[in-house]
Amino acid sequence: MTTRGRKNSSITIVDVAREAGVSYSTVSRVVNDNSHVRPETRARVLNAMLRLGYVVNQQARSLRGGRSQVIGVLVPDVGNTYIGAIIQGIDSELAARQYHLMLYTTHRRKTKESAYVTTITRGMADGLLLLLPTNVEAYIESLQKLQFPHVLVDYQHVENAFTSTVQSTNWQGAYDATRYLIELGHRRIGYIVGQREMQCSLDRLAGYRAALADAGLPIDPELIYPGDFYRPQGYMAANHFLSLPNPPTAIFAANDLSAFGVMDAVLNSGRRIPEDISVIGFDDILEAGHVHPGLTTVRQPLEEMGRVAAQLLLKRLDNPDLPGERVEMATELIVRDSCAPAREGVGIPPEVSRRY
Repeated sequence: MTTRGRKNSSITIVDVAREAGVSYSTVSRVVNDNSHVRPETRARVLNAMLRLGYVVNQQARSLRGGRSQVIGVLVPDVGNTYIGAIIQGIDSELAARQYHLMLYTTHRRKTKESAYVTTITRGMADGLLLLLPTNVEAYIESLQKLQFPHVLVDYQHVENAFTSTVQSTNWQGAYDATRYLIELGHRRIGYIVGQREMQCSLDRLAGYRAALADAGLPIDPELIYPGDFYRPQGYMAANHFLSLPNPPTAIFAANDLSAFGVMDAVLNSGRRIPEDISVIGFDDILEAGHVHPGLTTVRQPLEEMGRVAAQLLLKRLDNPDLPGERVEMATELIVRDSCAPAREGVGIPPEVSRRY
């Protein structure tokens, strides 16, 4: 039986060496991306791997005590620019160090998040990056006991000294956005909370509350609506606010996607942005500067957060005894066209105001 007739899973590094006419150690150096291989020899080995359908068994390499050169990345989904920008930063940093990215999507299901963490720590990857995790308490102790390198992105409150975290100044960003609306004369400011299981949501809600309190304004439960960071819920929340007898003159959404839903609802109701209702978001994803009117928002350095998270993880791989690090990156209020000074009597179109 020739090697060409065998299944890919049974093709070994010895078969590749025989096909390429080189030694086993030469093939090993190519597989491990060792620089001490002549270009023509490397090309011959790679061509032999392609002809035979040889696939590197990264898990087996890891179990033998070597590195897989793979980093696992857990994200809640891949359907928005926020996640994409962070992944772009991670990927560029890993590629520069010749690491591969293995992406898992949890779809915000706690059981999937825990299961994937367990899978990755069993030899699938050298380290783990978790974006917006929601079930940290279920596995953080195991990661610490295993001394498995990991970094949490957009998550702050971890008790152990082994875990590294990267986040932005969520509380301050929300405080600044709310304060900006107050300075424009707004006194009734609706707030759409993000997913409450995520720490960044709680931090932003706290920043909103603090700004109101510092300005001597009441914290009205009627003006705080549960959200989930998605556009449809932002639309629903805005409709709730606009249906109130005394609607807010400004709406602050916990992220830009929710803010886009708010803008849809406001415009569909016949109101104008910002003349009748001011709208502000959080994140400054790419689309924020391209909607009409341009969305005023709080900018997070998303791509840089991804880069820093990858750097912290790679540093831990090179120096396993290093303690965990906490990195907090500054947010910035980006003023565009969706906010304006509050005016008395706005928030309800003339035909609606006659009902009250």
